[in-house]
Amino acid sequence: MQKYIDSFREMISLRGLTDHTIRSYTTYLTAYLEFLASQTDKKPEEATWQDMRDAMRFIQQQRSLSDRTMNAMISQLRFFTIYVLHKPWDDSQLPKRRFDTYLPFVPSKDEVWTFISSLSDLKQKAMIVLLYSSGLRIGEVRHLKCADIEHSKMRIFIRSSKNRSQRYAILSDYAWNVILAYWRNHGKPTDWLFPQQRDISRPINHSFLPRAIREHLAVLGWDKPFNCHCFRHAFGTHLYENGTDLLTIKNLLGHKSLISTTVYVHLAHNSFHGVTSPFDILMEERNV
Repeated sequence: MQKYIDSFREMISLRGLTDHTIRSYTTYLTAYLEFLASQTDKKPEEATWQDMRDAMRFIQQQRSLSDRTMNAMISQLRFFTIYVLHKPWDDSQLPKRRFDTYLPFVPSKDEVWTFISSLSDLKQKAMIVLLYSSGLRIGEVRHLKCADIEHSKMRIFIRSSKNRSQRYAILSDYAWNVILAYWRNHGKPTDWLFPQQRDISRPINHSFLPRAIREHLAVLGWDKPFNCHCFRHAFGTHLYENGTDLLTIKNLLGHKSLISTTVYVHLAHNSFHGVTSPFDILMEERNV
């Protein structure tokens, strides 16, 4: 089984994906290969379409995976079949699932303030402040270099983004003070802004901040779906509530399409201010 995983990792690494994404993709492929070995005793190149469908059902039930996640798994299995097994793929054999779309959780301004102000760890605080004050992704925060913080121009250079496109993000005055306090308190790093403790030549682990957020939620006694990305959503939503236009928010967040940015219209608490229901108008016209 390991030779298939190694070949898969090699092929997807050629696409330039991050180590975190490669590990995520490999997890689902491993589950598929384990199913074939334990349930069918077949090699991957011998698997039928029915074997693949059975594997999908089994893995989804066993791990309680969402339909959105199953679509990602189908895409990975397609990649494995074409680029590792060198076999043709038929989309009609494993159709993508339909799934419900939910609005993301967005903390209020008060909740953001309470969460950040109650943090005592300067590294955690600096990272979360960057998520919220500049609308960065966790991967973008992790891969910040000290030189990327351009205080004289009040901007942050984003060299490593999800869309593989560089951009500038805004630098908050208050965020700068938190970053500076962290930098002085943590040995004044010169390369990565948030290096690993054991190996300063590498950026901080992806798991550091999600774990810190979960631990701080427990300290606060909050049962809320906080995660790294909700602070980015809060950045976009609160900007829109404050009157910033969607095109500016799109550029600040580094969205490829304005469609991605329009979600903040739905998330903003004042989206419907000034809008009157036609039923109310109808009733008023008839003096009801």
